[in-house]
Amino acid sequence: MNSPHTMHTISINKFGGPEELKLQDLPRPALDAHEVLIRLEYAGVGPWDPAELHGEFEQYKPEKSHFPYILGSEGAGTIEAIGSSVKNFKVGDRVYASSFLNPKGGFYAEYVAADEDLVFHVPKNLSLEQAAVMAGVGITALRGLQDTLQLRPGQSVLIFGASGGIGHLAVQIAKYMKARVIAVASGKDGVDLVSKLGADVTLDGHTENLVEQINQKVPEGLDAILLTAGGKQIKDLFKCLKPQGVAIAPNGVNLPTETIPLVKTYDGDVNHEILERFNKMAESGKFKVHVSQIFPLEKAVEAHQALSEHHLGKLALKVH
Repeated sequence: MNSPHTMHTISINKFGGPEELKLQDLPRPALDAHEVLIRLEYAGVGPWDPAELHGEFEQYKPEKSHFPYILGSEGAGTIEAIGSSVKNFKVGDRVYASSFLNPKGGFYAEYVAADEDLVFHVPKNLSLEQAAVMAGVGITALRGLQDTLQLRPGQSVLIFGASGGIGHLAVQIAKYMKARVIAVASGKDGVDLVSKLGADVTLDGHTENLVEQINQKVPEGLDAILLTAGGKQIKDLFKCLKPQGVAIAPNGVNLPTETIPLVKTYDGDVNHEILERFNKMAESGKFKVHVSQIFPLEKAVEAHQALSEHHLGKLALKVH
């Protein structure tokens, strides 16, 4: 049993692989005036978490990281305490938060202190585990479709990796924006998922004649491609773009070397403004967030291994 001043965490004592993830009791974070303390029930396991584990984001931090270091950039739970200047939340509120490289420690923990600007009430139509995992991938999809592509109603967008974390929300956001969505998913289960999410055309990325099928379904050519996953078939997709069409990918997607000059990359930066935009969409009641597997906090190593295996949607850790 941990004391009232400590909390169970999954943390690391040095950067490295999944073997560095340890269950450790650490002090609960103290609150600044503009922060809330969240008693987490679920934490999202993001596709970028292994890169954070390896120390690949150190260049983006104002100062060097200290150990023990708690991973995780998103989660959901109940507000336990609020800072003196917090106006929009009260103790007991059910909330979710997204704070990439959170300065007072990440979300693989029983408690997290987060800036109130990065915290939102859980939409009525979503469960806590869905809310916990959706923000990071949701804003990455939104940054791509709305800010980078500036997708317009009626335009055609191909989403590659459509059954993954970013992809399955990108399909729904693109439909929300009234685009025509061609979803390339992974396997029969992936195709089934994106069909249910409203994609106009769904194709299995493992089929041999993918380009042929796209050209049949969209003979006039694609306006845009959003690459949320890597794969050897990517190099052929550019043949399906209109002459003025654009292909984009969030930074971190592992693209075949020869295709890199053809792709515009972008960052899925987190701030209040984009979270607010995403939250409005989430509150519309039109979004489904697919959580394929939930691991107990102490099984974070298995969760990280599952990230590199075939899975649909998102993975989560059950904290409480």
